[in-house]
Amino acid sequence: MAMVANEASVLDAKPGPRPAAKVMLPSTLAAMQPSRLSGARAFMNKMIRERWDIGIDRFDIDETGAGTALYHIRAPGQEFSFIAFSRPPSSKMRTGRIIGRAWDMMGTLNEGPANDADIEAARAELPKLYRGRSTKNTLVWCRSNRSMRVFDHTVEALMRGDQPDVSEIAGACYLMRNTGLDGNGTFGTRSFPSLGPDHALGGPLEAQLLNAYLMREFSCDLVEHLARLKSDKAVSLKPELRRFIGVGNGSALGLIFFIHRHPRLINSWIKARETAIAEARGLELKKGDPRFDRLVMLLEKAIVFRRQDRMTYETLASSTEIAADLDKIVAAVRDLQQSGAIAGDASPLPLDQLIRHFENELHPESVETLLSLMIELVPETADRLAAKQGGVDELPLQASRTVADLRAIIASEYQWALNIDMSAPDASTYVWYKSETAEEPRRGPRSEVPHALDLGLDLPGGVQKLKADLEAFEGDAFLSRFLMAHPEHRYLVGRLQSLSGEPYHSPIANINAGDFIPIDLVRLMNVTVHGIDKTRDFLNRNLRGVLFHGAPTTDEIRAGKGEFWYYPEEPVL
Repeated sequence: MAMVANEASVLDAKPGPRPAAKVMLPSTLAAMQPSRLSGARAFMNKMIRERWDIGIDRFDIDETGAGTALYHIRAPGQEFSFIAFSRPPSSKMRTGRIIGRAWDMMGTLNEGPANDADIEAARAELPKLYRGRSTKNTLVWCRSNRSMRVFDHTVEALMRGDQPDVSEIAGACYLMRNTGLDGNGTFGTRSFPSLGPDHALGGPLEAQLLNAYLMREFSCDLVEHLARLKSDKAVSLKPELRRFIGVGNGSALGLIFFIHRHPRLINSWIKARETAIAEARGLELKKGDPRFDRLVMLLEKAIVFRRQDRMTYETLASSTEIAADLDKIVAAVRDLQQSGAIAGDASPLPLDQLIRHFENELHPESVETLLSLMIELVPETADRLAAKQGGVDELPLQASRTVADLRAIIASEYQWALNIDMSAPDASTYVWYKSETAEEPRRGPRSEVPHALDLGLDLPGGVQKLKADLEAFEGDAFLSRFLMAHPEHRYLVGRLQSLSGEPYHSPIANINAGDFIPIDLVRLMNVTVHGIDKTRDFLNRNLRGVLFHGAPTTDEIRAGKGEFWYYPEEPVL
């Protein structure tokens, strides 16, 4: 009986997912790190598991860098093609922003093998961009630019028969940087919801992620090709260096609009992560359990990765700080493995104990790194959750519900919004809008653009106004009556109803406030959702990082190799 009671107490003590009141704070969202559930890692693991075949069918590019390349991508039961048009770099209209008009590469990811008509249609339409229209089998249009210094250095080294200087490569970690991935109906591309869950690219962001990986491959293939055209001594990139090279990525304020417009998807991603973390924290590991070895191995990979990181971070924690914190965690994990205790304190749930021991002592990014790596101890659960991620965009309104029902949702789920003082001097400092010339998302002082249409979601202000207007109605009144009097609340009512009961859909923030830091939510998307590494901040609103940093080569994917490819060490050549 004592044993049964003890087992029951352990089960009762097992941690659940962390509360939204903690998780959805911008400071927590900004600290989260890539995990097995992040887009790039989950999709790469899928390609490795299914042994996708990616190869070059055509590479007709001259010494100047002008020409056409064609790749095939064969997944189980489906084939795709990637058409890339390479151009010599131009100093005119060349920018990483969407207002650019000249790129070093433009490409298209299509369903099915590409024929001459597909190639010529893309050649004619891609340069038009906003005025262009894709073919019906197009999934994504893309654009990228070279990192001129690193790209040219690499070509010149390969021409001499040498490998490029690792320190030169590690300063950027990419040869080309993504400047646009457009799909889901944009420019006439196929709508992603129409693909369905059984499609090889039917998961969230999978088409864009495949395109980004192909940018990495194209950039490596291009430097090798140009070197061979210019020199008989030319060599190829060594596999370990090719793996180390990723594709650059820059992101800014538009991702905050994405978060607010896709709350079900955001909830799905974060809920999956928190569910996997809770299962890992609840593992009953005894001293000597081999899973401690796996966790130490992953932590040591992260430490080396951080110590070798050459990036400069303006406001985010430095990699040196994170590495020092992870050293402390490794020592504690070794203690758990050998003695079953930390500082003499034992627990049947040692990983939960590990988190509790460090969560208020170390930098939040360090703790979130540990949580992300713990997910690797429950890989089957993580992969099952990753396969189910998604969420429809529609937020249907239930007008037959009562005012009392809506009041109950507000009281139980939006107390945080009611607690924000919207009358404070800095509560409405900023307004969100799109620039007239570039159509780029912007945030500016409301006093400077007083007539701008605010495109941001003022959730706390909207909830407070909604609650005030509901006061004039009896609790048993139907919402249809309320909305006839207050149609301005139609969207918000539908949003609150549709998301009721889900914990992780909306950041706990007033995005118009003077102290709101946009980079916190941009980082949620880039790091946690996309899986981008080495994200460094500029002006607290822009991020640059590296996607598929350390990802396997196409040969390795075809062979089903590449477990734990992330956190790559700098190659020793």
